[in-house]
Amino acid sequence: MSKKKYAFSPNDFVVYPAHGVGKIVSIETQEVAGFELELFVIAFEKDKMTLRVPTDKATDVGMRALATPDIVSHAMKTLRGKAKVKKAMWSRRAQEYEQKINSGDLIAIAEVVRDLHRLDDQREQSYSERQLYEAALERLTREIAAVAGNDENAAAAEIDSVLMSRAA
Repeated sequence: MSKKKYAFSPNDFVVYPAHGVGKIVSIETQEVAGFELELFVIAFEKDKMTLRVPTDKATDVGMRALATPDIVSHAMKTLRGKAKVKKAMWSRRAQEYEQKINSGDLIAIAEVVRDLHRLDDQREQSYSERQLYEAALERLTREIAAVAGNDENAAAAEIDSVLMSRAA
């Protein structure tokens, strides 16, 4: 039996669009409806969740390797930018933010963080704004931490200092 070459290997960190950063723990074979199916087994420790993704569908569903340092610095540059808030109704904007977060695209996620970030002296955030902001921030933090090989606290501090410097 020849060893198949996969886009990802066990112990690789990957980004799954709807769930963020996970770690491939193994590649297993399962029989589904009489067919042998090879699956990446991905653990999302923080969410205490395991996902099984067919190896041949991984890239189709948008699973990708961690961002490169270049993309991370582009995301940080995006955070420094001026918030772009459209005049659209909140429900419409919320939907767009949600799509950006679930796209798995680090730059799009950084845009959500930038656009929803509030300083203490700014107007109150609604509950749903806060939820979206925190979801985006968490995705951004986890991936930046994974890319840098740091813990999430270091990544969070870095992101925070960028966001705070915007205010100055």
